[in-house]
Amino acid sequence: MTLVEICLDDLAGVRVAEEAGADRIELCAALGDGGITPSIGTVAGALRAASRIGIQVLIRQRPGDFVYSDDELQAMVDDIHSIRALPNPAGVALGFVVGALRPDDRINVDATRRLVAACGDAPVTFHKAFDQVPDRSEALEQLADLGVARVLTSGGAMTALDGAEELARLVEQAGDRVAILAGGGVRPANAAEVVERSGVCEVHLRAMARVATAGAGTPTAYDSGEREVTSGEVVRAVVAAVRAVRAERTA
Repeated sequence: MTLVEICLDDLAGVRVAEEAGADRIELCAALGDGGITPSIGTVAGALRAASRIGIQVLIRQRPGDFVYSDDELQAMVDDIHSIRALPNPAGVALGFVVGALRPDDRINVDATRRLVAACGDAPVTFHKAFDQVPDRSEALEQLADLGVARVLTSGGAMTALDGAEELARLVEQAGDRVAILAGGGVRPANAAEVVERSGVCEVHLRAMARVATAGAGTPTAYDSGEREVTSGEVVRAVVAAVRAVRAERTA
């Protein structure tokens, strides 16, 4: 089964993604800046909204690089503990998306171990900081040893389709120890090809559409007149595309 994960920062998108058939979301804030940890209230709202869909929460204290100070790392640990303490009315699968590098762009094993430990038994994804490492084979082994459940990657390329060959190699190396989650430029038109060429069983994308804002219509520094939301149409199209690949594999 090929799973579809939708990256979003709009709270309404939780229900949109669920109703459109996605399996999981990555809940973020400020995706325009690359994504940071959403507020506690946003996570609480997502847990209230979800009835089936899994929720992975991005833990990233700030935009920019992935080399964190001790204070920043402690803030991320505190966020994980606070989120794990929230009510989960429907008992949906809750996990976390983390990543920490050293100044030489290798995995910061000690920092990542600390983040994984804070997550307890919740599944952990190592995010696309993975694509910055100089030796992905070494990094994958380190993450497997740390108990990371999946790695989000485009195989070091600009898009998952461009990196399909490297993704296939990572899938083979990971075996059943770590899931390889293909992300980067995944769209309805290429999702099936990404899955077919790489052999991944999970894809990740931002299913974005632009809509008019609800304001008076006069653009300001805070309201351009449009905002980005999660598109149910895009989610449904990607789900249909990857399910078709699954059907062909099992036919």
